[in-house]
Amino acid sequence: MAFFTAALAGVILGIGLLLSGMANPGKVQGFLDLAGHWDPSLAMVMAGAIAVGVVGFAIAKRRTHSLLKLPMELPAATVVDRKLVIGSALFGIGWGLAGICPGPALVTLAMGIPQAIVFVAAMLVGMQLFHLIQKQLRETW
Repeated sequence: MAFFTAALAGVILGIGLLLSGMANPGKVQGFLDLAGHWDPSLAMVMAGAIAVGVVGFAIAKRRTHSLLKLPMELPAATVVDRKLVIGSALFGIGWGLAGICPGPALVTLAMGIPQAIVFVAAMLVGMQLFHLIQKQLRETW
């Protein structure tokens, strides 16, 4: 049941990303182009997502288990450190250059868009490189 629920949530998220324009690199880049022809429509999408998230997290914090009786595993980290700031900056730069981020990239990959193959492949290579670098740093420190 948990797998079915996760798959259904993923499909709903994918449909939402498509309908909102978040899977359209041109629309995302228009939103990020503050000095040119700025398209503020994605700000409403983000505000709606934040509102839903705030309510969802408020409910989740009060529970120890989900409706499927799985344990609640909420993020515990609250510190803003150098790794978080650098990672956020890299994510933002990549989002601005490509006009797409990991979630919408998977949606466009499922749609068979050729550019998504390159993006997802580069994303996976980057994730693997990060893992290897982190492992190396842990071993040398």
